[in-house]
Amino acid sequence: MQAIVNNFLPLIFIILNKNYGLSYEELGRIIFINFLIQIFADFSATKICDLLGFRITSFLGQFLAAVGLTMLSVLPNIMSNTYMAIILSVLVYGFGSGLMEVILSPIIEYLPLKNKGAEMSLLHSFYCWGQALTVLVSTLLIGVFSYDNWQYIPLIWASIPFINSFVFLVVPIVSPEKSTKKTPISALFKDKTFIYFMVFMFCAGSSEIAMAQWASLFAQKSLGISKVAGDILGPCAFAIFMGLGRIILGGKRIKLSIRKIFIYNNILCTACYLAVAFFDIPVVALIACAACGFSVSLSWPGTYSMAGAKFLSAGTVMYSILALCGDLGCSTGPWILGIVADIIGLNWGFAACALFPIIMVITAVFFVKEKDCKID
Repeated sequence: MQAIVNNFLPLIFIILNKNYGLSYEELGRIIFINFLIQIFADFSATKICDLLGFRITSFLGQFLAAVGLTMLSVLPNIMSNTYMAIILSVLVYGFGSGLMEVILSPIIEYLPLKNKGAEMSLLHSFYCWGQALTVLVSTLLIGVFSYDNWQYIPLIWASIPFINSFVFLVVPIVSPEKSTKKTPISALFKDKTFIYFMVFMFCAGSSEIAMAQWASLFAQKSLGISKVAGDILGPCAFAIFMGLGRIILGGKRIKLSIRKIFIYNNILCTACYLAVAFFDIPVVALIACAACGFSVSLSWPGTYSMAGAKFLSAGTVMYSILALCGDLGCSTGPWILGIVADIIGLNWGFAACALFPIIMVITAVFFVKEKDCKID
């Protein structure tokens, strides 16, 4: 569901740009608003979950996503302001996605699992498979319905969160014990390691989403590749390699510490952004885009796992704060890319986003200690 919500609209950026005259900044602002409302959901999720519980909150998150996608299909046809119709739809499905983002990780943490770090990576890998499926199926459906009839596609995608919402009413869910003593928020913010984890999440969101959501338009505009080839070789390859990275790096077979993986991966991520920005050879740029997916794969779930292991009694509120930081990065990175692209070009927009993995490398090397990076 989250993969659909976060990745469908960027696939039709080229359509929105040509058919409705939306600028790069306006397209970037759509991404910004999507994750801004998810940030608001991150703020609200803890109280909503405490009031309604995991099960009903899961139902609500999925159902709102289905409603928002349905609105995206219907509102552009009945509202004179197409941009506002898109924004209203994004606000609804973004809030639903934000709720799910906060509660899925603690749901996994409370399950009786032996290797929670690997299971957390497996959970987050399904975002990648969902992203790849969103790209492939949406590209196929655009070919079927044509650019002018793109509104039918979000209605088809709405069926998935609609079904999910009712499945969540019956699946087994382990809820935390009421008597469990929770770590107060003030204690989290007093711990420097938690602050570093927040920096990780912000930069992870920026690094991942900026590449994922601008790769299709970049492949078409700057590399001169067709939309079908651009979608498959850009965001789809990115998603597949990110999913593989989460399965491979999240397992126990990797002997490197998670801190060293963070350092090496983000050096690779920096190189990928610079390669996409400055290499005019399409093959090189597309390989760099795919490799970027692998390089960002462990940053988000890895930070969740490290925080869950270090702050055992923090509960849902910790995941809410980390999700908030991640979503803030998800909204900031792509928007900055769009702003820079409007001023001096898409290539320099990608170059500007290389700053985020650089910050992660500096934080991991100079501030985060090895003992703070243990996971179950």
